[in-house]
Amino acid sequence: MDINEIKARAEELRYQINYHNKRYYDMDAPEISDYEYDMLLRELEQIEADYPQFKTPDSPTQRVGGEAAAKFSPVEHIVPMESLHDSFSHDELRDFDRKVRESIAEPIYIVEPKIDGLSVSAEYRNGIFVRGSTRGDGRIGEDITDNLKTIRSLPMKLSTSLPYLEVRGEVYMSIDSFERLTEQQEERDEKPFKNPRNAAAGSLRQKDARITKERTLDIFVFNVQQIEGEELSSHQQSLDYLKQLGFTVLPFYHRCTGIEEVLEKIEQIGQQRGELPFQIDGAVIKVDDFAQRTQLGSTAKFPRWAEAYKYPPEEKETVLLDVEINVGRTGVLTPTAIFEPITLAGTTVSRATLHNEDFIREKGICIGDTVILRKAGEIIPEVVSVVRHADHAVPFTMPKVCPSCGSPVAYENGEAALRCTNTDCPAQLMRHMIHFVSRDAMDIDGLGEKVLQQLVQNDLIHSPLDLYRLKREDILSLENKKDKSADNLLSAIEKSRHNDLYRLIFALGIRHIGQKAAKLLADAFRTLEAVAAAKEEDIAAIEGFGAIMAQSTAAYFALDESQKLIEEIKALGLNTENLTPVREIAADSPFLGKTFVITGTLPHYKRTEAAAIIESLGGKVAGSVSKKTDYVLAGEEAGSKLTKAQSLGITVMDEDTFEAMRKKYENN
Repeated sequence: MDINEIKARAEELRYQINYHNKRYYDMDAPEISDYEYDMLLRELEQIEADYPQFKTPDSPTQRVGGEAAAKFSPVEHIVPMESLHDSFSHDELRDFDRKVRESIAEPIYIVEPKIDGLSVSAEYRNGIFVRGSTRGDGRIGEDITDNLKTIRSLPMKLSTSLPYLEVRGEVYMSIDSFERLTEQQEERDEKPFKNPRNAAAGSLRQKDARITKERTLDIFVFNVQQIEGEELSSHQQSLDYLKQLGFTVLPFYHRCTGIEEVLEKIEQIGQQRGELPFQIDGAVIKVDDFAQRTQLGSTAKFPRWAEAYKYPPEEKETVLLDVEINVGRTGVLTPTAIFEPITLAGTTVSRATLHNEDFIREKGICIGDTVILRKAGEIIPEVVSVVRHADHAVPFTMPKVCPSCGSPVAYENGEAALRCTNTDCPAQLMRHMIHFVSRDAMDIDGLGEKVLQQLVQNDLIHSPLDLYRLKREDILSLENKKDKSADNLLSAIEKSRHNDLYRLIFALGIRHIGQKAAKLLADAFRTLEAVAAAKEEDIAAIEGFGAIMAQSTAAYFALDESQKLIEEIKALGLNTENLTPVREIAADSPFLGKTFVITGTLPHYKRTEAAAIIESLGGKVAGSVSKKTDYVLAGEEAGSKLTKAQSLGITVMDEDTFEAMRKKYENN
């Protein structure tokens, strides 16, 4: 790569890492594995080490990933809650040991498991628990005192009345508790958490502490942050003392006199991880002596006296028993592998997607094969490879007809996906129903998958629009439906009739049309009838629309079934108009046709609020800076987007300039 490509790669890595930080720390909904995230961070660290001119003050290599959530009061950590630098090989751990020995002659290390949960602080005054908080960004966390009080393994009163004590621990959910919670969520038609770590984080950050209490969380305390009334000189001594005070500390930890003994203990912990009642994602190595820790100090982000070792994704062998074919709402046939159940990364695994026929052919998968299975980032099971074929094994092939309705299946436009050709396929109907009522579509509260299945099985609905024909007695005929729940469901259905047009367009399930594209259609044509009548070239002319999206939209509304559907929608009284008023924009608006990029923290506006103002005055808001950008609206800690704008000579404005520009136009 040349220097410009390296700079661009660093910017892209920062964007990706910040995005995944938010998904992991603040939303408790990661999209990639821990290992994939670590590799992105490692690549950025290497670029910034080789090219320090590309390191920015707001780089994720310089700080902990999370931020304090607005729904909780902020708590300042007097002693920063630092994160740890990660190693992925024995050689990297030896390198850590070498750096320690440059300052410390004969270090003693403590090796302990790295619990996969949420790091918290707990504070005590005169032996009484007074406050608890999350790590946040390491310096500012969230006040979760009431929620921590629900954790039985965290003492509310210590055995010794110390004037002040702050400890750090890891809140986690045991595998048994996680499995019970998942079963309850599925029974209630709720989306289950992906793994115990997400479940613990999501449960701990509930506004209602009663919900936290129901989730059965636990905590291991592993560090003394601050203490008054007692002198401690080593980590091992502090762990022993914490036990005396009544804390639950890490279940095992090892004192090691050299790096080779450290490596041996790490391997022992790794061999145990599949048998533990909780998840771990690695091991931690710490210098035992506190005076030596002070001597070693910290970098901007990590202590130099500790290192985390991340285990590679756990892999196990199992036997492929069968391949189940599921049909999605757009008719795509997805093969799902059924295995002999195994415990992998702390949970029982018996299923994994095989994606499509190309994936099956590439792996050479046959029913009866012994395969290697792993969980990508401890989340999604995947087939790594085939170890050996069963006797007389025959490669699995996709069916020629739909397993749900028996209609022919076909590949379209060179796609890898195989589709059912019957638009009235029962399996597609069910998936379509689920999509239609989902939060981003018609948002009908109370219509979970189980209720929809009952409605279909009882012959009460044959299409999404049949929901608007349901009567009270129809809902009361369903299992476990009482008067109040029936009334609530009818009220939610009635409310959805008045949704804005873009929700209805998205709910129709047009291929390639997501919620954002649906809003663009609604804004461009204003009514459902106008969208349906629009020509493909008119749709393609919408800013942000691609040729495939335009082709798919025009093809959908050209169908006779779609035209009949529109008439049915109108007859049932669903709103078919864009409810957002059109604002006349004068030709002399300085915003008209201009592209803005918003970056950093603005003093008075949220980014979404500033974007809404720009769009209401005829401007456009983009996510990244390019030569097509007209203005960059920059707040505090603007970072790489500001740097790029300056290098391209793009006009940069602060909020005051932006406000003056807006008021000058609106007062004319």
